[in-house]
Amino acid sequence: MDPERDAAVDPASGEPVHCWNLDDFEALEFDPFLHDRLRDDRATRIRLPFGQGTAWLMARYADVKAATTDPRFSRSELVGRTITASSPHAIASQQASMNYADPPRLNDMRRVVARAFTGKSMQKLRPTVQHTADQLLDEMERHGSPADLVEHLHGPFPLAAVADLLGMPQDMRQDMTSWANVIMTPGPAPDKSTDALKTVRECVVTLLAMRREKQSDDLAGVLAGAADAGEITEPEAVSIATAILVSGAHAVRNNSANMVYALLTHPEHHERLRREPEMIPQAVDELLRFIPHRSGVGLPRIATRDVDIAGVTIKAGDTVYSSYLAANRDPEVFPNPDTLDFDRGPIAHMAFGNGPHHCVGSMLARMESEIIITTLIERYPRLALAVPPEQLEWQAGALIRGPKTLPVTW
Repeated sequence: MDPERDAAVDPASGEPVHCWNLDDFEALEFDPFLHDRLRDDRATRIRLPFGQGTAWLMARYADVKAATTDPRFSRSELVGRTITASSPHAIASQQASMNYADPPRLNDMRRVVARAFTGKSMQKLRPTVQHTADQLLDEMERHGSPADLVEHLHGPFPLAAVADLLGMPQDMRQDMTSWANVIMTPGPAPDKSTDALKTVRECVVTLLAMRREKQSDDLAGVLAGAADAGEITEPEAVSIATAILVSGAHAVRNNSANMVYALLTHPEHHERLRREPEMIPQAVDELLRFIPHRSGVGLPRIATRDVDIAGVTIKAGDTVYSSYLAANRDPEVFPNPDTLDFDRGPIAHMAFGNGPHHCVGSMLARMESEIIITTLIERYPRLALAVPPEQLEWQAGALIRGPKTLPVTW
């Protein structure tokens, strides 16, 4: 037992501290620790499995929204600090990273990236992405029923989509999905995670060099051109492309598999989408809200001055985490939040974050999810799990939750 880690009181503030171990949960079980925090009337002090010190946790929707938009909470102040954390090392580089930037520099980088994430560019990309999904399912059918959807669809499909967006040649894509999975599962093997990240960054450097020799309007071309024009630095271009590639390949892999699992274990919802396919975009948003797609919390921030928020005074220099998962289950915003309800209508969920660091790839992720669900429903009206749900194995120690395999029949 580590006395410091198991301490019940923060020695500096005297505040009670909850040691949040970020246990793995089966299937789509929601972390009871976060449910409890939604019943608190103030922010909570927490200690996570790695790093040092304690942090404040925002859980309720209004508090998460306030903390993620308040400029007094900074991402750039994290650079060079060791804080209590859910990972043994930073997934994104702390240097030249959009993840560790604050406005106005963050705004400059997001403006560059947005050139590749317009509605027009997504519309242009959609037929290519749809063709990929069709080809992967054709191959799955040749394999025969039963088959693993993670192997045949959820694994290769998101990588293909984000690689197409980047303009990455086919011969550079080999092993990229497995590298992304290792990067985003750092707890069991930190050194392997670091090595995999280095390998992916080297591929990105090569890709940007290729785009300088042959210009294009894909994301790699946009980033290379912006670096050459002095809008962003070369390290920033590499960091942005790496982050989008890794998160696009890994997060959508797991969350799209979570969505299909949710539908296959909620047969009335699955049947409704078969009858009313026009509801799929609305259903995707509700699935994004409902599914606890990650373990723990995401981006921390540092208070640059004293801030009164969520019933407490956060001192300058304190670390603050905001749980989008908890915010998405806040009963004050979402009645019966633990129920999957496709009739909620337009919902302001936080599955893609909030504020200046809202996910730049949200349009692509939505499009991929809609294509997967629509295509599966159209092609396989009898799609079902090939094993009882309790026999499925789930990712362990991963930052993004999801099934290891998803065997189905059709």
